[in-house]
Amino acid sequence: MEKQKPTILNEILGLEDLFSPTVASAHEVWRASVAELVGTAALVFTLDTVVISTIQMETEIPNLILSVLAAIVITILILATFPISGGHINPLVTFAALLTGLISLSKAIIYILAQCVGGIFGALALKAVVDGEIEKTFSLGGCTLTVVAPGPHGPTVTGLETGQALWLEIICGFVFLFASGWMAFDQRQAKALGRVNVFIIIGIVLGLLVFISTTVTATKGYAGAGLNPARCLGPAIVRGGHLWDGYWVFWVGPAIGCVAFALYTKLIPHQLSYTI
Repeated sequence: MEKQKPTILNEILGLEDLFSPTVASAHEVWRASVAELVGTAALVFTLDTVVISTIQMETEIPNLILSVLAAIVITILILATFPISGGHINPLVTFAALLTGLISLSKAIIYILAQCVGGIFGALALKAVVDGEIEKTFSLGGCTLTVVAPGPHGPTVTGLETGQALWLEIICGFVFLFASGWMAFDQRQAKALGRVNVFIIIGIVLGLLVFISTTVTATKGYAGAGLNPARCLGPAIVRGGHLWDGYWVFWVGPAIGCVAFALYTKLIPHQLSYTI
């Protein structure tokens, strides 16, 4: 019998690649999603531990130390997960890959769900090993816009306004994709520079954006640009409380940044654009 051609809807969603028992890529996608889950869990656990420890050190430049360590952690985890899943470990990267046509909608959904679950597991692992007082004081190293601090006339809320935080997420998300995600998506640049060098650049760019977002605001209570909605989700679910204040910013901002990046790629002549 002649093999039935996939419908346009199946091609867009990528359902055949996910659920057909005869397609090897279906098994690869589900296996890759496990790598995304484990990788994101490791990212949340290590990165949030770094956040807590750098603040605890009470140095004059905690944001610089945090940025350097974040760059190292991210580079290592991308290297660890790339052979299996492509090393996304971030809904921002997955959504950008979807909008630029690198992956199907169904694969993007599977990846993002795996990353969110991984973020929760990472936060649960951190909660299991830290002291209760540290968990409360540092909010499990989660993404915060504001904190409640004791004041002379009772508790006071300090932090960054929602509008400012949203703009930082949009700008930093776009800059990340423009400065480093572009190289990861472009097969020609990745081949010329080497995968390891590309991943190091990605880590450095993310570290710089963390440093910039925390330095340009210099506001107590604001943890800096999240740049990874899954990392923000884990502590918010496990710890809760004020981590939900303005939480939507850490999803909407990166999403807008991704759309802006995708629109930018459409303006590039085809012969100069990345290779899909």
